[in-house]
Amino acid sequence: MMTISTVVLGVIAGLGSLILANFLDIIEKLFLNFNETPLSPFAANVSGTRRLVSMIIGGVIAAIVWYYMRTKMKPTVSIAKALDGETMPVWTTAVHVFTQIFFVATGGSVGRELAPREFGAMLSQTWQRFLHRFGITFDEEDRKLLIAAAAGAGFAGIYIAPLTGTMFAIELLYKKVTGRAVAVSLTMSSIAMLMGSTLRGFHPYYAVGNGDFSPISVVLVVIVGPLCGFVGAYFRRFFQWANKHQARDRSILWLLPVVAVLTGAIAYFYPEISGNGRALAQPAMTNQSAGLVGLFLIGGLAKALVTVFSLRAGASGGTLTPSIAIGATIGMALGVVAHMLIPGIAIWQGGLIGAATLLASSQQAPLMALFMIFEVCHLDYSALLPLGLGVALASASSQLVLHQAKKPKQQL
Repeated sequence: MMTISTVVLGVIAGLGSLILANFLDIIEKLFLNFNETPLSPFAANVSGTRRLVSMIIGGVIAAIVWYYMRTKMKPTVSIAKALDGETMPVWTTAVHVFTQIFFVATGGSVGRELAPREFGAMLSQTWQRFLHRFGITFDEEDRKLLIAAAAGAGFAGIYIAPLTGTMFAIELLYKKVTGRAVAVSLTMSSIAMLMGSTLRGFHPYYAVGNGDFSPISVVLVVIVGPLCGFVGAYFRRFFQWANKHQARDRSILWLLPVVAVLTGAIAYFYPEISGNGRALAQPAMTNQSAGLVGLFLIGGLAKALVTVFSLRAGASGGTLTPSIAIGATIGMALGVVAHMLIPGIAIWQGGLIGAATLLASSQQAPLMALFMIFEVCHLDYSALLPLGLGVALASASSQLVLHQAKKPKQQL
């Protein structure tokens, strides 16, 4: 029955991703009159006033929905708790994930990758309950594996990234590497990816430069990797603090709209700050102008702040794509400097190295980060050495920050 469940959940998770992707497109068109693509990652052709109004309306509606959901409906259950045996309520989870997509589509600054993962995990539990009615049950390990794999498949269906979905399921959720786990997760993510591609096609999520990574890029890696490791670790500490102290009572009704106004005010002049991070990461990865470096670094700092503020104010969402955006601005900035000193170093490659290394650090998932950048940018094998080394250096340097943060707890 495990084989049948793997196929069925792959299809269901893929359909769920399609529904969420369509919902995102509808809201973006309705509020901002644009269709998000790598060549058009943000609503540049509408007025700053419209972007501001969109974010205010989105923040107010999301605040009301989340307040009602958190006070009147069954409590949400995280994927981690679902793996421990708690049940994700169907209607609460559905409202929760669609509100996340709505908030991001109107310009809210959080990642949208959490929604399909939660949707997939909930659908897995629902499928297992359905089978239980007919006397079909799974042992504890298979129950967890199906939930983790479905969560990863939800991600794969949105970003057309089956290896990333597999790594996410195994590295961050199931946390066991076995042949069975790889087979189930990869199969499920591949099926979900095929379902998702019927809408998105097999196009890269980020459009990057052409050309192989040269060995000289290692020079840039040894600088960008440790630096982004430090920055990513601090970003992780900040968003974990925000989630821990997240507004869940009536304070969300004013906190989230205030943050929406702040984000909208910045987006009035700087539209790249809006959304899940793609709007900032994409132009950073293709920038060739030294004169814009300062503006991008300010954007990266602002993106980190409004993302943390949004989570603290009560918004729910992911942090993967905001991490990519922040890392891309840092990597691009250092790439510009390196290119001036060593012309053989491509600036866009600096942006990619920064994105991969900060993502690995902030998520503490080096393999997932490495494969995600490969898949969403359609990179070739030449990127393996620099990105792999960068991810390793970032993971090592991040431990200095995260280990220091744990010290006071260990002394008590």
